[in-house]
Amino acid sequence: MVGTLSEFQKLTDAEQYFEFFELDYDAQVVNINRLHILKKFSQSLEEIDNKLVEAAEEQKLSLYREALENSYATLQNSNAIEQKLFKVFHQKPQNIVMLSDIGTDEEDE
Repeated sequence: MVGTLSEFQKLTDAEQYFEFFELDYDAQVVNINRLHILKKFSQSLEEIDNKLVEAAEEQKLSLYREALENSYATLQNSNAIEQKLFKVFHQKPQNIVMLSDIGTDEEDE
């Protein structure tokens, strides 16, 4: 691993993270799923940082790299709706009756 934790903390774009960790990526996949990849990645970073507060820099960066790989792979094999990473996917629409909420009333027959 070439970069340092200090250099990592200055990164802002998805492509910069992939380049920093020298990971191959499909630009089209990143463009379509950018926010979801970064959201999943940031959730993973938070977990890593909470568990490994005193970890060595090299260990953290290795785990960060793995977390980015996993975030990317998840969104390659899934989609944003299935992952439900953002609050909006958990909110029930207001003033709308969903087809799934309409049941059949077999007692009336």
